[in-house]
Amino acid sequence: MSNDILNSLLKEYEQKKLKAELDLEKKKETLYQKLPELEKIENELNHYAIQTAKNILKNEPYSLEEMKQKIEVLKYKKSCILQEANLSIHDLEPVYECPICKDTGYVMGEDYKTTMCNCLKQRLLDYSFHKSNMSGLTKENFDTFNENLFSDEVDVAKFKFNISPRENIKNIKQKCIQFVNEFDNPEYKNLLFSGNTGLR
Repeated sequence: MSNDILNSLLKEYEQKKLKAELDLEKKKETLYQKLPELEKIENELNHYAIQTAKNILKNEPYSLEEMKQKIEVLKYKKSCILQEANLSIHDLEPVYECPICKDTGYVMGEDYKTTMCNCLKQRLLDYSFHKSNMSGLTKENFDTFNENLFSDEVDVAKFKFNISPRENIKNIKQKCIQFVNEFDNPEYKNLLFSGNTGLR
């Protein structure tokens, strides 16, 4: 997979993430007009979050405990305001297309290592699938395969086989189905197609 493709997808992810966060800001503006007390509490919580970080750096445990209590009181008030307005805490969070990676394309594991999110893997697979010319599988598959397009005439001189092209293609189809059914079997051999382009 080309790095250009991955980089292009990651730019799309950045745009999606930014849009979700901008949408939330607009939503908050509307909510704050209706619920000004909510905005006040949010601002106080942000202030205490910054102050807590500063106190951790200063190693001031008593001040931290006091702020923790104030934060809990503010969170309770916030919860009550939201409940009265028939809202939840999730109404103050961005709505990401992928809630797992929050539209970043990557997730952090318990070992603090980042891995590619399944949503980004799927986008890469979709791209590969589209480029492989296999997007018509709903129409072009074993169920829709028409063996009657092939002649049932046996012509050894012409086809170099002592069976008809139709019988030959039926054998090929059967081998292909067997290959698909045994795809996960490491003992099973691969398929090799050869011949000039466009031949049936």
